[in-house]
Amino acid sequence: MYSYFIPTVNLMGRGAVSNVGKQAKILNGSKALLITDEILVKIGVAEKIISLLNESGVETSVYDKVNPNPTVKNVSDALSVYQNEKCDIIIALGGGSSIDCAKGVGILATNGGNISDYEGVDKSENPMPPFITINTTAGTGSEMTRFTIITNTDTSVKMAIVDWHVTPTVSINDPELMISMPASLTAATGMDALTHAIEAYVSTIATPVTDSAAIKAVELISKYLRPAVANGENIEAREMMAYAAFLAGMAFNNASLGNVHAMAHQLGGFYNLPHGVCNAILLPQVQEFNLIAYPERFADIARALGENIEGISPMEAGAKAISAIKRLSKDVGIPSGLRELGVKEEDFPILADNTLKDVCIATNPRKSSKNQIIQLFRDSM
Repeated sequence: MYSYFIPTVNLMGRGAVSNVGKQAKILNGSKALLITDEILVKIGVAEKIISLLNESGVETSVYDKVNPNPTVKNVSDALSVYQNEKCDIIIALGGGSSIDCAKGVGILATNGGNISDYEGVDKSENPMPPFITINTTAGTGSEMTRFTIITNTDTSVKMAIVDWHVTPTVSINDPELMISMPASLTAATGMDALTHAIEAYVSTIATPVTDSAAIKAVELISKYLRPAVANGENIEAREMMAYAAFLAGMAFNNASLGNVHAMAHQLGGFYNLPHGVCNAILLPQVQEFNLIAYPERFADIARALGENIEGISPMEAGAKAISAIKRLSKDVGIPSGLRELGVKEEDFPILADNTLKDVCIATNPRKSSKNQIIQLFRDSM
């Protein structure tokens, strides 16, 4: 049996955000909690959303203290605003951080308890309140997935919550909201999307449906990430990267992920590092490890990355895919290794232990021991 999860309504393209008020009213929202970050408030994007909601007769309260790696405290504090202000709809504005925080609020608003109670797969019993996501980055896929990552600061672990109840009701991807993203964030989120697509394509539970989304995402990222990083006002590149990230989200939302994400979650939780950058550094090393499991699939990835693989073996083609990933990462300015991020070798054993507990590792195409995970961390330094 195969399940497929996706938001009920997905609005995409230039000007799509203008529909947020209409969608909130369709969902019978009368008072929204807008969950976002201080930067989007400072540059006026949050005010634009509040204005659009007000025009449709929807009042708005705001929680804007989301951390780059959202924490248990962020979820608890935002939930208090939701409850105290008697909100009846949740709207997330931002990238994966704000959206994941909003998902945590939604789970607790209707299920109670602590967010740590829901770590794992489908632990909640009740649907969330109506939930609209407005994505301002092209990478995480959180705006349309059932994945939620919340950092437990007590244990320095990123908790992976995979629950169909947190799938947004409406997702909005408007590339005009992405123009102000700095080049470094564009690069990191773009490589995050590439990681989603590749890990989904080689997942042990991939299907023809997820394959079609994943491989198209790889093609688009290969073509449009460099120009998006080079010139943030290139609206065509922004729009195509938004489509690519959404397609990659479709793929991993249903085929899941693998070792890259299982390992990156530990780096993010332990050192509070940016998720996309960790993924980008780990991606070629992990896929080189995975190559023997699915060489034909890596040949497909090489082709999607623009490599000429005519007349060579799948293993040789797969090696070209890994080289192409490294070149793309270098071209868009990703750090060359984990050492630049302050990662320490003495932490590898605990990082590996936690990696082996992460839900994403279950669908990696090659089984991994603790020592192999440690070596992958070492190879990524």
